[in-house]
Amino acid sequence: MGSPVDMSTMNQYEVLPEMDAILSVDTTRGNWVINRRGFAISPTVKEGYILKVSSDLLRIMSVVTGQAPVVLPITTQDIIPYGNDIYHLNSIMQPATATDAPVVGVALTAEMAVPGCASGASQVMDIEMAVRFCLEVAKLFGRDACAFYDVEEFGRLVALYGSMKHLQTFSSKR
Repeated sequence: MGSPVDMSTMNQYEVLPEMDAILSVDTTRGNWVINRRGFAISPTVKEGYILKVSSDLLRIMSVVTGQAPVVLPITTQDIIPYGNDIYHLNSIMQPATATDAPVVGVALTAEMAVPGCASGASQVMDIEMAVRFCLEVAKLFGRDACAFYDVEEFGRLVALYGSMKHLQTFSSKR
């Protein structure tokens, strides 16, 4: 599947400077990386760092689904911009290339590798659970009762290892 609009253009319209955090929802079914029907959440990505999975988001996911939370594994390749001939699981983490706000992927998943864009591949119950999760996160985040990442720990990472913002840009060695 290809998109008629490149990812940097999409980010200009979908990622706004006033956003404090982003839940990026996408079908993530055309792979062998995750094999459970429903939805999964990614670790938080902020300014080029892949951070630990938010315990608040894991708790909310468990409350909404009534099941153990599921985590989508992501790699450095998934958080760098498209257009560099590097493998990406899909576009779920691309908003992280266009903002300093924390980004968490909410992946609609399947037990088998199926095309995410295929007609009939999306299960209504899975979509409904993912939407309820996003609404609960938004309500709690708006009341400062949910954190996407540990602010102090992120500050320590940057102090110890420096900025990783270069991962949000195209390499100068393209």
